[in-house]
Amino acid sequence: MLDINLECPPHGKGEGPPLPHRPQSALFLDLDGTLAPIEATPGAVGPDRDRTRLLRRLVERFNGRVAILSGRSIAEVDRILQGAVVSVAGVHGLERRSSRGDVTGVQSDPALERVAETLECFAKGQRGLLVENKGRSVALHYRAHPPAEEACLDIGRRLAAVHGLQIQEGRMVIELRTPGPDKGGSLELFMAAKPFAGAIPIMVGDDLTDEHAFRTAEALGGWSVLVGDPRPSAALYRLPDPAAVLAWLEQAAA
Repeated sequence: MLDINLECPPHGKGEGPPLPHRPQSALFLDLDGTLAPIEATPGAVGPDRDRTRLLRRLVERFNGRVAILSGRSIAEVDRILQGAVVSVAGVHGLERRSSRGDVTGVQSDPALERVAETLECFAKGQRGLLVENKGRSVALHYRAHPPAEEACLDIGRRLAAVHGLQIQEGRMVIELRTPGPDKGGSLELFMAAKPFAGAIPIMVGDDLTDEHAFRTAEALGGWSVLVGDPRPSAALYRLPDPAAVLAWLEQAAA
């Protein structure tokens, strides 16, 4: 069993999180790097029967107050998690599905098609790069070739400036996106409606893109958990990897 520290450490100490108090808490969970390990390519991440069962049990135990906040599209989240969670913010908040199943989203910036073509040409000239077109954003992954980081950041920043797009840096990825809500804004929208309203938000994530949601959760009276190696973060607690996250969630669902 995972050794969980039930005492609240000073902010930024990065110790293990306490178990959430079910009658009062709401869980907001990232996917890649949090519920699932980072793989060589986004498509390599697939369903896991035990994880799906755990998420369905969490939704039941927390009376529906579980949401996924992911950089993936809602369709991709559903593929990987097998529809276990209804409340999902996809593409870092540019699309969102409420607890009732209503889907809303920001209209895709037309410049993204040209940006995707440019990045595809750029990727062909570098080994180990992958372009992922999510509709409302385009991501350039360099996890298979980390030395390309500087070149990827450079072209991403230049394209964002030319086309008036938002730029979002993550773990071995740079993403150009339609201007709009981030994960923090999505968490706030979920918290404004049933069944989340009035609960204590707990955000769990691994990436720089989760920092918006970390800060929003704290501003709303909750707290956050950073997954992975220690780094400067707004999160109060830390877990080392997705396996530890799932073990912690198993205890929360018990």
